[in-house]
Amino acid sequence: MRFVLGIDIGGTNLVVGSVAEDGSALYALGSEPTHAEAGERDVLDRLVALAARTIEETRRQLPGADIMGIGVGAPGPLDTRSGIVLLTPNLGWVNLPLRQIIHDRLGLPAALDNDANCAVLGEWWVGAARGTRHAIGITIGTGIGGGLILDGQLYHGASDVAGEIGHSTIDTEGRRCKCGNYGCLEAYASGPNIALRAVESIEAGVESSLSGLVDGDLTQVTAQTVYEAAQAGDELALQVVTDTARFLGAGIANLLNVFNPEVVVICGGVTLAGDHLFVPLRREVARRAFKPAVNACRIVPCELTGTAGVYGAAKVFLDQAVGA
Repeated sequence: MRFVLGIDIGGTNLVVGSVAEDGSALYALGSEPTHAEAGERDVLDRLVALAARTIEETRRQLPGADIMGIGVGAPGPLDTRSGIVLLTPNLGWVNLPLRQIIHDRLGLPAALDNDANCAVLGEWWVGAARGTRHAIGITIGTGIGGGLILDGQLYHGASDVAGEIGHSTIDTEGRRCKCGNYGCLEAYASGPNIALRAVESIEAGVESSLSGLVDGDLTQVTAQTVYEAAQAGDELALQVVTDTARFLGAGIANLLNVFNPEVVVICGGVTLAGDHLFVPLRREVARRAFKPAVNACRIVPCELTGTAGVYGAAKVFLDQAVGA
């Protein structure tokens, strides 16, 4: 049986697994915190060690398993042709020849693409967007990424930066983003910024059960905490989630009007907010986008929770190997 090792490099976690060539199975899934603050060398050393253990475990579970190669999803922007990570604001990598490093240290051919592209490709291959020709995916975690499937093909654009949905501007005078711009969608609706907006309100005097959930230490408030409080009926948390839906709705409405997709898949922990997010989100999109575009499109949570990027990275390798 033939497999591709899929590697998903996130700002919070590194995730690796062995994906069957036809996408039908995933083996030896493993993960560990990224700890970007430890520096580039440390992250790469732990990533390679995790990948090596995954290969060993796959062969232990399935004697004779053939690992064809490695697909890697990394935050961008990237130069996918040369396999170089040009810049990762959340990891601090600059001009890193990641594909070559992975190839040299693991001894297998490798392919590289944007991590959000990989997540969307995974959902299109075997997840919530399967069977469509035109799909958009948005990944919400430490940052916000995105990917475009146009006429059945992953779209990269003229210089490999298509799909950077998180850095579309929703407020020209808004919050400063890590990318240096102001008013980016990511500055409002990424995981850390969802938490930050809640904390700012508490510090301004708004009462909330969030403080109790973290024993008064507001530095421990996360987007997950906000979702849990919203599910329990906390008014501030519900307002933060509703505002997040409004910000995302504005961004998605723009995408519907430009690309007219059949489906928009939302990936990441934000989906834990459930109907508290998706009901106002769909309502905001319907309010802002052209009706024919709204009628043609489903807005849905991902199906491959935590593994979409692994599946998609493997598919990137398969597609590049076929095209080589």
